[in-house]
Amino acid sequence: MLKTHNCGELRPAQAGEEVTLAGWVNRRRDHGGLVFLDLRDRSGLVQVVANPKTAPEAHATAQQVRSEYVVQVKGLVRSRPEGLENPDIPTGEIEVVAQELVVLNPAKTPPFYIYDDSPVDEAVRLRYRYLDLRRPRMQRNMMLRHRVVTAIRSFLDARGFIEIETPILFKTTPEGARDYLVPSRLHPGEFYALPQSPQQLKQLLMVAGYERYFQIARCFRDEDQRGDRQPEFTQLDLEMSFVEREDVMTLTEELMIHLVEDVADRTLLQNPFPRLTYQEAMSKYGTDRPDLRFGMTLIDVSDLVAGCGFRVFRDTVAGGGVVKGIRVPSCAAYSRRETDELIAMARGEGAGGLAWLSVGQDGAIRSSFAKFLADEDITALVGRMAGEAGDLLLFVADKASVTNRTLGALRLVLGERLGLRGGEALACCWVIDFPLFEWDEERQRWDPSHHQFTSPRVEDLPLLDTDPGAARGQQYDLVCNGAAPAGGSIRIHRRDVQEKIFDLIGLDRDVAQERFGHLLRAFEYGTPPHGGIAPGIDRLVMLLAGEPNIREVIAFPKTQQAADLMAGAPSPVEPEQLEELHIRIVEET
Repeated sequence: MLKTHNCGELRPAQAGEEVTLAGWVNRRRDHGGLVFLDLRDRSGLVQVVANPKTAPEAHATAQQVRSEYVVQVKGLVRSRPEGLENPDIPTGEIEVVAQELVVLNPAKTPPFYIYDDSPVDEAVRLRYRYLDLRRPRMQRNMMLRHRVVTAIRSFLDARGFIEIETPILFKTTPEGARDYLVPSRLHPGEFYALPQSPQQLKQLLMVAGYERYFQIARCFRDEDQRGDRQPEFTQLDLEMSFVEREDVMTLTEELMIHLVEDVADRTLLQNPFPRLTYQEAMSKYGTDRPDLRFGMTLIDVSDLVAGCGFRVFRDTVAGGGVVKGIRVPSCAAYSRRETDELIAMARGEGAGGLAWLSVGQDGAIRSSFAKFLADEDITALVGRMAGEAGDLLLFVADKASVTNRTLGALRLVLGERLGLRGGEALACCWVIDFPLFEWDEERQRWDPSHHQFTSPRVEDLPLLDTDPGAARGQQYDLVCNGAAPAGGSIRIHRRDVQEKIFDLIGLDRDVAQERFGHLLRAFEYGTPPHGGIAPGIDRLVMLLAGEPNIREVIAFPKTQQAADLMAGAPSPVEPEQLEELHIRIVEET
């Protein structure tokens, strides 16, 4: 080894010891006589002192080094003089007096500062990702990710799970997003697909009798990118036999609590996690991914305004729609410009408009619609909304889906503005009882709301023949701070039920057999009831680290355009490679 100790582990107990350190020069300070180097490695940094009187060669070398030079230092650990300690770093009570200093590798001036987390354009960070990964923030994130994955493996191993790897080269079975395809050299004109998830394979492992499986799985989806998406990502894939929905949810909740409180040292606002049905979540929060860190829930006032003098409210209720509102605290003094901005947001979500009512500190009412209501109607409306002095009340009148979506979006925007969505705490919940299907008006067919392998609730099986839209799936989503880091379901384990689902979603029997014949055949050989869940490791670590997007917790991510700026991928390939794979590039005309 080129070093005997790590930089960040030295303490007063090592005073008097000779040590050899190696790392990067974080910063150099020349005081005209003594030269001070902050030497950094993954464990932290320590101050090195080069004295021209006691080690002239080491001092001469120290004068030449610059930030990010890789050096080796041999020297003596000593306590810092009284009053010169640095309480901001763990090694702040000691320093290393250099006896020898060797430059292992010089460095060009980096394109941004390494030793602090000052803002840098993301494109520059990604182009020089190997330098970005040296920065303190990124090293914290990578180490947190390591601890999370290690803790997951230990947690599941202690509960009887075994880790099994599944293929990366598999059969293309389109399941929503586009597959990444890999041409076969040995089978011209045929392709493998990179797995969007190991969904079918983990179900086959349940058929095979392994009962408790997990995998830290790499998954690939060719879809438009967002802050919480990447073309390749990692998930904890987990499947269990002979379980019901609550069994999977309880195990996942225990794992989540362990990761939040013991690994990431964060706090949970609710423990145990609340359970919300899909209908409850949509009705109260306007989304199936509710942020429970703050209130501001959607309140139905349809019954109060059904016969009021405000035609927009009255006609909406008469036409089968709903009128709902949210109470925004301390915003009664919003200006005309600010309320107009909210109205524009509402229209952007598809609503016809936004009605508002403010309660002044003196109790005075200002409103866009109050002149159409009797005093007792206004009093009842403010009472239903639990309005107080200083509150702004916002209302949307439309069909339920539009009203919920619009107020849900406004709730999040206003929660952000009011500082209600920050802090270190996580608010987690379960959302259950999703509709099994969504109606695709364009294709005139049912689409699975989760995926086509999700089992209906047992009591809803007859609805597959009479009213598929009313059937509920045995699906469950884990939601944290308005994001969904995990989703799962109890799976279909009977061939007849699986074929019924394929029929309902318009999948021809021959096509279903060609795509999923291996799974359907397996269901004929004694398949146990089973279910699982797939927390996204990237999203999970993003939440635990308090980062705004998953690129901050992935070592080498792609851009929003799915490009690798560091390596220059994707890139053209040699014509010989294409010829060998029997592929011809067709230029766009």
